[in-house]
Amino acid sequence: MPQVELIMPKMGESIIEATILSWTKQVGDTVEVDDTVLEIATDKVDSEVPAPVAGTIKEIRFGVDETVAVGEVIALIETEVGAEVSPSPSLAPAPSKTPAPAAPPASQTKKEAVTEEKSGNGRFYSPLVRTIAATEGIGQAELDQIPGTGNGGRVNKQDIQAYLKRRDNRFITGPGKAAPTVGINATTLPPRPPVAPAGSLASGSSELIEMGRMRKLIADHMVQSKRTSPHVTSFIEVDVTDIVTWREGIKQNFQRQYGEKITYTPVFIEAVARAIKDFPMVNVSVDGDHIVKKHDVNIGMAAALPTGNLIVPVIRNADRLNLLGLTKQVNDLAGRARAGKLKPEEIRDGTFTVTNVGTFGNVMGTPIINQPQVAILAVGAIRKKPAVLETEYGDVIAVRQLMFMSLSYDHRVVDGFLGGSFLRRIGDYLEAFDPQRTDV
Repeated sequence: MPQVELIMPKMGESIIEATILSWTKQVGDTVEVDDTVLEIATDKVDSEVPAPVAGTIKEIRFGVDETVAVGEVIALIETEVGAEVSPSPSLAPAPSKTPAPAAPPASQTKKEAVTEEKSGNGRFYSPLVRTIAATEGIGQAELDQIPGTGNGGRVNKQDIQAYLKRRDNRFITGPGKAAPTVGINATTLPPRPPVAPAGSLASGSSELIEMGRMRKLIADHMVQSKRTSPHVTSFIEVDVTDIVTWREGIKQNFQRQYGEKITYTPVFIEAVARAIKDFPMVNVSVDGDHIVKKHDVNIGMAAALPTGNLIVPVIRNADRLNLLGLTKQVNDLAGRARAGKLKPEEIRDGTFTVTNVGTFGNVMGTPIINQPQVAILAVGAIRKKPAVLETEYGDVIAVRQLMFMSLSYDHRVVDGFLGGSFLRRIGDYLEAFDPQRTDV
């Protein structure tokens, strides 16, 4: 009978792997099209992977808590001859092959990618682990001594990263002074320091708390962004008095007429989308020695989750939406983000990100770029402040509603002139807002 490969789907442009949270179907279970087969997680979102065809689960290739690269085959579904296949990026026809023995139970089918390599002692290492080891100068003998927590004691990404952290800490002799790391091999490895269990007191005045899965993934994503992009941040202060006045005057009627609350976020996104059309080289990404210019203006908005983590849903083609359309998108995505109901396609393909640090009462921030984008805008809290105004009768001091905006950008492709001009253009659009505006 024909088989269809279930592929680990691509969950976002910068996401290269996902962790399996649970299998809702096991080997031998029957599935219908779009039945949930498993639940997966990335640093952005938890999601369900549906069955692309009706059939029977023939093989499960990875177990719970294993991290799998995008594009890897994670399961096989046996189908009837002539069965219709639902279009999906997470499937591919299985290659024909000689019939194999019946699949073992799911608990015995955990596998690493077929490209894994064995060491001299018979231990398996994935390509990712070997790449990290080569980058960090870890030899085979040293690699063989690293304790593994994966299936069968295999070393996974987390194991080697934890080992590197312990190794780096062990050879620090003082502020700014590192002892030479000569002689590090299988026979000279220092003993592994004891680690207190999560939630226990590590000392008399501190507690050791293990990071949650999403927090660890976010941490990796942030560190990777700082390593990838040389960050530069520019700041401006913007007078948004007319926007505040306009919103206060129309917010009740707006909600009655359209059934939506009007916030400042859609106004900011509207200005950003207009500025991107003026400076399209901010709407790019980097691919090796090439710049990828994006024609779609897909603006991500950072949203806080009840857990304290952040997620970035994306408003697609924001430049084509009017203010009402942006308001509906902002409210819908923010609400479903807090409820954990975003779909995978709603957090990917962003080309620029806006984060509102003013929500927490902060006046400004230096945000980290959301890879593979090259810029991110932070808007601060709006505060009443005295400001000098130029009038036909001379300068006067008046109370105005002022706000700081900061733009972090990737200095590999965005120079100070482009980044500063783009940020100033956003400010100009906001300051030119018509307080008598009626079109939304």
